[in-house]
Amino acid sequence: MTLRKKEYKNRLVDKKIARYLNIFGAISIKGPKWCGKTWTSLNHANSVTYMTEKNLRDLANVNPKYIFTGESPQLIDEWQLSPSIWDAVRHECDEDHNKGKFILTGSTTLTKEEKEEHIFHSGTGRIANIQMFPMSLYESEDSTGDVSILDMLEGNVKLKGLPKTELFKIARLIIRGGWPQNLTVDEKDVGIIPKSYIDSLINIDINERRDKKRDSNKMKMLLRSLARNETSLANVSTIIKDIEEYETSEDLIASRTTVYDYLSVLESLFLINNQPAFDINYRSSKRVGKSVKRHFVDPSLACAILNLNEEKLMNDFETFGLMFEALVERDLKIYMDYLEGNLFHFRDNNSGDEVDAILEFRDGAYGAVEIKLTENGISDAKQSLSKFYTNVEKKPVFMCIITGTHRAIEKDEKTGIYILPITALKP
Repeated sequence: MTLRKKEYKNRLVDKKIARYLNIFGAISIKGPKWCGKTWTSLNHANSVTYMTEKNLRDLANVNPKYIFTGESPQLIDEWQLSPSIWDAVRHECDEDHNKGKFILTGSTTLTKEEKEEHIFHSGTGRIANIQMFPMSLYESEDSTGDVSILDMLEGNVKLKGLPKTELFKIARLIIRGGWPQNLTVDEKDVGIIPKSYIDSLINIDINERRDKKRDSNKMKMLLRSLARNETSLANVSTIIKDIEEYETSEDLIASRTTVYDYLSVLESLFLINNQPAFDINYRSSKRVGKSVKRHFVDPSLACAILNLNEEKLMNDFETFGLMFEALVERDLKIYMDYLEGNLFHFRDNNSGDEVDAILEFRDGAYGAVEIKLTENGISDAKQSLSKFYTNVEKKPVFMCIITGTHRAIEKDEKTGIYILPITALKP
């Protein structure tokens, strides 16, 4: 009997977890704090051990086998607080080769030093890694799922009219983010949890890795720069210049090494979810950009850092558009992970031609996606996608434009491009 909570909303990752528990002795679920790792794991576990309890950590530090007392699958929550658990779990899986014995969850990666000291085996073949993200709009039931990415891939899209989604609702979904705890919060208070997340990050979480002490003011500077550059191709040099332009502190982050170190902290907390460049034959591959598109794991964090709310987004359409693009690409990342594919972006450095999102599937087929907040951008998006289609050697299987407010799922007769709102999309 599982420990499922009655308030639990099904997650896309549930299917992968159930599948992997039938294949591997243990699974390790990683992802940012508050994204729902524990509740999702309880949905599949028959017993649970919380390593946040000191007495259990003390037992595990003496011998991890002392805590392997629960019914399988046994959830060991925040296992990284006692890193020797990893090898002990791997050894337990080797002893009888039974499947689905353990579920490990963690919201912080170990440092290189901690891995070298405590972990002697990668766990390959015994422990499978699964990445979790905040909720997509489909998971939070803010998307109807009237059209799927697979529908477009297979050419089975059902065209239909839809009710209009108001811009203010889109702004609220961005500010709220995909944090499960935020789904039941009063609408006027949905910005509080993301702001609390950032406060905790700056004051506590940046020093969870015990390799060195880090300065909260420097982290604030970096976070503000990343938030200002959300959905951009800003490199580290650009971030340093951005900090120098906006900050007045005498202790500016001027070193690339320091920036990389602080970025590594954010990556270890699973708060960075950058979108890599697509490698494709587009006339000359030498011209194709390689820079990542910068993203927080959820656009609500960028909004919290910049002190944005729904009203501010409505009064700044440029920023609203960038945050909407981040929202859509958050969902596309989750959907492509579910489909065992990848999310990229494309840019030609000479012409400046861009495609917001490239959805690559396991067999190498791909779709090209442009993202526009309102219908006003649809004409430009069609032109951009049509130009890409003409110039690229390997053609996309489908192309689509995802908007915030479009009132239909339709297909452009001339170009074959699908047009749909993000509030109708599912994997």
